[in-house]
Amino acid sequence: MEIRFYKDPETNFPHIYEHDVTEDEVQEVLLGRGDDFPARQGSRMKLGQTWAGRYLQVIYVPDEDPGSLFVITAYELHGKAKAAYRRRQRRKSQ
Repeated sequence: MEIRFYKDPETNFPHIYEHDVTEDEVQEVLLGRGDDFPARQGSRMKLGQTWAGRYLQVIYVPDEDPGSLFVITAYELHGKAKAAYRRRQRRKSQ
């Protein structure tokens, strides 16, 4: 799967760096199990856990080219959002 990242015009680095998230972590979440929901304006939201145990939310847009995604942003889940995700995962495994 080809994954492209939105780059901050000022720094020319992927926007996810501003949230202390790496490209590898995004790939782990996108390819792993988790929740995938529709989001705003044709985008999608994937929630999942990295191999290191971090819980992330990734906002992306499927490209027209099959097997390709454009990642807008990604950040770590905290508080109620993280608790809700973990609760949904526990229900799925029962």
